[in-house]
Amino acid sequence: MPLFVTAIFLSAFLLFQVQPVIARYILPWYGGSPGVWTTCLLFFQVGLLGGYAYAHGLVSALREKRGWQAGIHLGLLGLAIILLPITPSDDLKPIGGDVDPIWGIVRLLGSTVGFPYLLISASGPLLQHWFAEAYPTRSPYRLYAISNIGSMLGLLTYPFLFEPMLTVANQTQVWSIAFVVYVLFAVGCGYAFLKQREKSDASSTEAEEKKDTTPLLDKLLWVAFPACGSMLLLALTNQMCQDVAVVPFFWVLPLSLYLLTFVIAFDHARWYFRPVVIPLAVLAIAAVVKLILSSFSEEEMHISRQIAIYCSAIFFACLVCHGEAVRIKPASRFLTKFYLSISLGGALGGLFVSLVAPQFFTGYFELHLAFLLFAGLITLQFYRRFESGKRRAWHYAAGIGWLSLVVVLALSLFLHLSSRKDGEIDASRGFYGVLQVYEFGVGTEDHFRELYHGRIAHGRQYMDEELQTLATSYFSWESAVGGIFSCHPSANRENPKPMHVGVIGLGIGTISSYAREGDRYRFYEINPQVEDMARKHFTFLADCKGEESVIIGDGRVSLEWELAADNAQDFDVLFVDAFSGDSIPIHLLTKEAFELYFQHLKPDGILAIHITNLHLDLSDPVRNLAADFGYEVVRVEGYPEIGTRNIYYSNWVLISRNEPFLQNLELNQYPTEWDRESPKDIHWRDDYSNLLEVIMEE
Repeated sequence: MPLFVTAIFLSAFLLFQVQPVIARYILPWYGGSPGVWTTCLLFFQVGLLGGYAYAHGLVSALREKRGWQAGIHLGLLGLAIILLPITPSDDLKPIGGDVDPIWGIVRLLGSTVGFPYLLISASGPLLQHWFAEAYPTRSPYRLYAISNIGSMLGLLTYPFLFEPMLTVANQTQVWSIAFVVYVLFAVGCGYAFLKQREKSDASSTEAEEKKDTTPLLDKLLWVAFPACGSMLLLALTNQMCQDVAVVPFFWVLPLSLYLLTFVIAFDHARWYFRPVVIPLAVLAIAAVVKLILSSFSEEEMHISRQIAIYCSAIFFACLVCHGEAVRIKPASRFLTKFYLSISLGGALGGLFVSLVAPQFFTGYFELHLAFLLFAGLITLQFYRRFESGKRRAWHYAAGIGWLSLVVVLALSLFLHLSSRKDGEIDASRGFYGVLQVYEFGVGTEDHFRELYHGRIAHGRQYMDEELQTLATSYFSWESAVGGIFSCHPSANRENPKPMHVGVIGLGIGTISSYAREGDRYRFYEINPQVEDMARKHFTFLADCKGEESVIIGDGRVSLEWELAADNAQDFDVLFVDAFSGDSIPIHLLTKEAFELYFQHLKPDGILAIHITNLHLDLSDPVRNLAADFGYEVVRVEGYPEIGTRNIYYSNWVLISRNEPFLQNLELNQYPTEWDRESPKDIHWRDDYSNLLEVIMEE
């Protein structure tokens, strides 16, 4: 028993720790998008399905040939050792915007971790089957709970232990070494499987179990409930990440809760108690619906409460899904088929969220479908229980109450969909999120269009001919952007000089409204759909008086390739204004990123970092990075006056050694005070960043 427990625990630990390890490694290569984790999770779900299918096939085809089972599996594990380590090569890094990010990530994962992951994912059901065969008097289902405990620890130790202590390259190497240790334990299990001859008095029971009598509907529900749970996990995680940041902590926390529901459901039937868990799931889902209905309201709920709501919905709803699946599980002889069905459901849910939904939906509407699917499946289970038992008056009352809740849920979700369409003239969805263009005030002087990424506005333009070139939102003359172009020595009216300006993050191209003849503006934009929206519905780029160009691809990766090609840009100003919704691509705010920026700046150039955010205070890591490189740093907050068209508060950090510029900025009263005289000791690198350090207090 200890040998099998250790091997299964270690395989599960490695199975789930490799997910944040690899995703964290390649996250900067794909712009820090929430889609990176969703795509990785999809790959791993499909890999898990492949592993379970392999285990089921091996057991089914060679049930009476133990030696072949063990020999094939252990031989393939030996082959996987030869393919280690799993560290991705820099040659796999995407170049420009021509590579489809989803298939690029899939190819990368397949060539690095695919084969070891497939084999280790098969270990759970296969070793449990070996255990059940070697010890027929003992139930193997508790080993599944132990497996999920290992999975949880593999996830939870990553952001708190492995990520802070090891570089990303060392993380892949340590995982590869641990894989070899696991193989040694698997060899021991194979030996026990072949040599153990324990008999039990349950032979007659076993004979009765040789025929699977599970109803077809139950087999379909083995797939449907896990599919619903997978959809809920991915959709709610997407919702969380798009408005905060894409970091391992926000991957690990929801996935750990998801795995905990497996532990609870599979350990013992008594832990899943319908009268308690289902009402809690309903309350959590109601809180999420209320949250998304108020997503454009002026008052913002603190991020800690939002995360608590999302995570509660994931935990209780997935516990219901997995608890209901376990209630209809088969005899242990058919456990590989049952696990295969659960894995198939998880993969189908992941495929729907990652591949199908972006093709057909212009918003994250799979969350709405997941809620409705959840309600439908529970309604079906209630109906089956109602039909098979004695009917009392309170059963009818409970049924009416439940159906009323389902109707309210459907109406609320429809209301949310309807509210999104008010004023919308275009919408698109891709790997990097949801874009929408809204139009208001048609026929009036205040007629304007606005681009939203998620629920965050990324630029506004007035359509009136006299106002079309007005810089608004975070880029007005009252903001740091206006301060730069009014105080920079090159903007001197008596002796103006052409400026070379770089901008990471296009938005609608508002900054190009500051261009003069002879100026060059170079935008770096990872999402081709943003450029399409900017040129189709807005005129800032078309009206640019200087030369403008848009480079498609992650800004940092593009700058790296330019530097490698001996093509340093010598920018007078470099703006870092890249946001995915309200989330921050952390890889743009690290020591290595700043070193790259300064190599592309003139000695007296200006680095402008946009840190406006609803939930995060990014001033401390940015101030510390500026000090590490010996630069002066200034904070500029923009407070638009009431009644003006410059409607957004903005918060920028300007970094430079250009003393004349800094003096002009001071004379024109642009700088504002820091919230703290001295910054917190926060230093971010590519291989270490901690989002918890910068979450704003309530």
